[in-house]
This record gives sequence, structure tokens and C-alpha cells, in this order.
Amino acid sequence: MKKVYQLSDAISKFVHDGDYIAFGGFTTNRKPIAAVSEIIRQGQKDFILDSGPTGSDADMLIGAGRVKAYINCYTANSGVTNVSRRFRHAIEKGEILFEDYSQDAAVLMFHGAALGLPYVPIRMMLGTGLVDHWGISKEDRQKIDKLPNDKFLIQDDPFNPGHQIVLLPVPKIDVAILHVQMASFDGTCRIDGDEFHDVDLAIASKHCIVTCEELVTDEYIRREPSLNTIPGFCVDAVVHLPHGAHPSQCYGCYDYDNPFYVMYDKASKTQEDFDQFLKDWVYDVKDHSGYLNKLGGARLADLKAVPGFGYHTDMTKMAQEG
Repeated sequence: MKKVYQLSDAISKFVHDGDYIAFGGFTTNRKPIAAVSEIIRQGQKDFILDSGPTGSDADMLIGAGRVKAYINCYTANSGVTNVSRRFRHAIEKGEILFEDYSQDAAVLMFHGAALGLPYVPIRMMLGTGLVDHWGISKEDRQKIDKLPNDKFLIQDDPFNPGHQIVLLPVPKIDVAILHVQMASFDGTCRIDGDEFHDVDLAIASKHCIVTCEELVTDEYIRREPSLNTIPGFCVDAVVHLPHGAHPSQCYGCYDYDNPFYVMYDKASKTQEDFDQFLKDWVYDVKDHSGYLNKLGGARLADLKAVPGFGYHTDMTKMAQEG
């Protein structure tokens, strides 16, 4: 049980100023929001943040002024905010360095990192603005040792003369933070539903923190090994954290909290209102338990996923209408 931590201890031990950090999940799905809040409480800063499609997790960290450079393909709370507001504000005001890749390129870079490759060859960015324009200049890249000096290189395909390929450098991730449905004492994880890029992040990172809905014994999770997703040797810290992805959804456990996302959308329109949001929902609650108590049991119960659906619906209403 040496890998089982309290959230505050896991963040304090494995997350440091200037780290190259990546979050698992997808926009409003299985995002490690509780862990992000704890990072903000503790004060770590100057991150290189890299992610596939993301939402309020990255937006909160950017709005709190903790991100120095951001590598991404999509940042939004799908269905509520088309472009996350603190992220957009930071870009418009030039407050952070930002580089964008296509989603397929981003996840291939994570996969290449998991395989231990120095770069991945692709073609899909050729002929697009992603090749024509750099978000982070070569000069700025050379000032940050955790960023590659080039966004990409273009060379002739050695196996197909006359054709070009793009070489994308893979990220060197210091710490990945994931939220999963189940994990065991030794760090073995079980993800129900889409895995997104989480497995690659766990393998590629120097350190991996996992928060989970259910913490079980090693013996229990080994009873059905074919259902397991991430091997324990990839994980450094396991934190039992029910509803640790709220307000995002966790497939099979609870749905996303749409009213909370609407509230966040309004609060993130200005820095002043966002700072008040952080005060109310991060700084003024001691920990994740305090956050859940503030939300209230009835609200959480109303998000519970219905067996067979994987999301929440009013079964009484459905039965009456049927």
C-alpha cells in the first residue's frame, strides 16, 4: 500500500514548479478536476501543460496563472463553452506561450512518447496552417529546456522519394494525472468506456498520479485481468477520490454536471469573477471532501449513472412516459 496517498501528499510529492504536466480524460470526460484544484491550492506554477482535447481542467490552471506554455489541440467545455474563456483570454493578451497541433497529431505524439520514440512521422499536417504558422517561436523554445527547439521538421520520405513527411517531437512528460473508475493498491487501473490517451500518458510520464472512484485490493482487481487497462508499474500514486472528476462525467459512475458547467462558463468570463469562483470552490474548501459537502449529497445523487445507460436519466419519468 506504499502507492496509496492522500491527494495533498501525492500532489506535494510529485508535482513541482516548472514541470511538464499532462492530464488524462477528454473535454468533459474523466478529467482530474479535484487534482487540479489541489495543485491550485498548493501553489505550484510555471508548468508546461500538454494535453489532448481538454476543458475546465486546463482552463482553471491557466486562469490561476500557473501555466507558462501550453501545447494543445482543443480546449472547451463541450456543449456549454465553445472555447474555454480563461484560455482564450490568456492567448489574446499574450500571457502564455501556446502551440497547437491537430488532435490526431497530438495523440500520436503521446503514443510515440509511450513507445520511447524521439519523434513520430506523420503526413496529416502538411498543407495546413499548423505547418505554416508556429505558436511558439524558435527563439522562445530555446529559452525553455523542456520544449523542443522546433515545432516539427519536414524531410523527404526515405521509402517514397518525392514525398514529404512531418517529424513531430514527442513530449517529455514529468507528471501525468489521470482519473479512473477503479484502481488497486499496487496502481493497476481499470478504465470503463473510452480510454482516450490515458494509457499512453501513464506509460510515457516520469511520474503518474491516479485518482479513482473505487480503491480495491490487488487480489480483487486481478480476478478479471482482461478488464484492466494500466499496469501498476506505470503508476506512482493512487488516491481514492470518489467524484474526483466532477463536474466532468465518469462513465458508468456519474454524468457531467451541466448546471455547474453553465455556472463556470459565466464565472470565467472575467478574471474578477473567475477569481471569485476559485475562492468559493478551491481556496475556501479545505480539500475534496469539503468540495463535495459544498455541492451537497442530493446534487451528487442526481448525477448517478443508470446501469445499462452509462449516464444519468430520470428513470421514474421514463417509466411513466413509457
